[in-house]
Amino acid sequence: MNGSAISIRALPPSLKAVFTAFLLLMGVGYVMALFYLFLVDVDPHRKMGLTTTEGVIRKYYGKRETTKLEASIRGSMSEYVSPADRDKIVAWLNGGATRETYPQVERIIAQSCVSCHSAGGTPPPLTTFEEVSELTEVDLGLSVRRLAAVSHVHLFGIAFVFVLTGAIFSLCELREWFKVIVVCVPFVAMLLDIGSWWLTHYQALFAYTVIAGGALMSLVVPIQILVPLYQMWWTRSSPREQGQPQESLPAAS
Repeated sequence: MNGSAISIRALPPSLKAVFTAFLLLMGVGYVMALFYLFLVDVDPHRKMGLTTTEGVIRKYYGKRETTKLEASIRGSMSEYVSPADRDKIVAWLNGGATRETYPQVERIIAQSCVSCHSAGGTPPPLTTFEEVSELTEVDLGLSVRRLAAVSHVHLFGIAFVFVLTGAIFSLCELREWFKVIVVCVPFVAMLLDIGSWWLTHYQALFAYTVIAGGALMSLVVPIQILVPLYQMWWTRSSPREQGQPQESLPAAS
């Protein structure tokens, strides 16, 4: 069943400990990633009465009948702006969002947004009228520049994680065809997920493939973590795997 020269069940305790610590850490990170995804992408849109698919469309394709700033303060950033202040910002936007009327909302943006959106920070700064005015344009979802930044970070970082978890999983006592599928599927799912971000930016229909890629990855990652842990600590290796001589049968007389 296992074409590996080394069985995960026969590893020395020190190596099992390293693999176990890594897999447990990745498991915690996986759960936290799902929790973060819920807080940032699912819950805000759910509170707006949007489905998961509609939330993905809003994030990558945008809401093209409104502005980026309004979509943000009604969506993922709604918790940072009070309803009264949000109404003032929307009124300013509907009034033309001019430089002359900017003092009407400058205090609100300074108090609610600048702590994160400051100069030199990762989110786009919102410290001047010129910076804020870039968000008063039609909401086209994440910009190409932002998509490129997020995509390359995810591709580089997650790929290394899947190489390590896949390498550990490949030592399990399972059929080779199954191990090949489980090792390769996360990479395919990642390309499907991240590639669909770009496609959804131009065509909202691809929001379904974003969800499909994420769901596929979510199904396989627990297998890569739980199966090696089970085989390392809850199954016994054979004498041959442990390097011990097997008892020979008595010779026929």
